[in-house]
Amino acid sequence: MVEEKMRYSDADLAEFKEIILQKMEKAKADLDLIKSAYMNDLNNGTDDTSPTFKAFEEGSETMSKEANSQLAIRQEKFIRDLKNALFRVENKTYGVCKVTGKLIGKERLKIVPHATMSIEAKNLQR
Repeated sequence: MVEEKMRYSDADLAEFKEIILQKMEKAKADLDLIKSAYMNDLNNGTDDTSPTFKAFEEGSETMSKEANSQLAIRQEKFIRDLKNALFRVENKTYGVCKVTGKLIGKERLKIVPHATMSIEAKNLQR
């Protein structure tokens, strides 16, 4: 009987760490963009002084700010999940399914580097 690997090799973990760091860098840049749009930092125009269709524009602007706020919350959660994944890389538990205890597939981890469950475990949840 062949015993299944219980963790990824140090070389694999180094590769995953690089992927996570790249995704985290991009996620932080995206969060900065979302926040600047949410806080209206980039708008120094006179759009807010024009009386034309003011009520419609204000409603639309409020909806846009709410949508950006939701995006920012999701992005912050994604960054937190990536930080947790980095922690698991450091303590060499990265890539182990928290439900089955088996290794999560490499391809899944390359696409979803913060995954904590294998496809098998995800399907059991349904």
